[in-house]
Amino acid sequence: MERIYFKIEINAPKEKIWDILLGETTYPKWTAVFAEGSSAITDWQVGSKVFFVNAEGNGMASKIADHIPNEYLSILHLGFYSKGVEDYDSEEVKKWGNAYENYKLSTKDGKSLLSVEMDTNEEYKVYFEEKWPLALTKVKELAED
Repeated sequence: MERIYFKIEINAPKEKIWDILLGETTYPKWTAVFAEGSSAITDWQVGSKVFFVNAEGNGMASKIADHIPNEYLSILHLGFYSKGVEDYDSEEVKKWGNAYENYKLSTKDGKSLLSVEMDTNEEYKVYFEEKWPLALTKVKELAED
């Protein structure tokens, strides 16, 4: 596994950006870059399960590892989720299981800095290097609107 990093400066308060990242109506807007119809099924509380799914109900089974509102969110990806079935043990899961995805928000010179770091394997690295900048640009557009 390799950890990759992305960041963007946004001219909006941290609270607004956080609401966009986790909001029920805004999360699907910025994550459409990864998959149209994306949603997150969770309460975003530390220790809670979270299912990141596409329009067909397939995606990732994860856990909220840490959450400091408006500052930090750590998600631990543990397996796959497909139409209500959780998979934590398949060979495909073992290729990348226990991967973290972390969001950090800070303030610099009156602007907010959103950074994302995530663990990925070689198979998905190019995909994420292409998609994350687009997703962060969408968050910026929504926050500065």
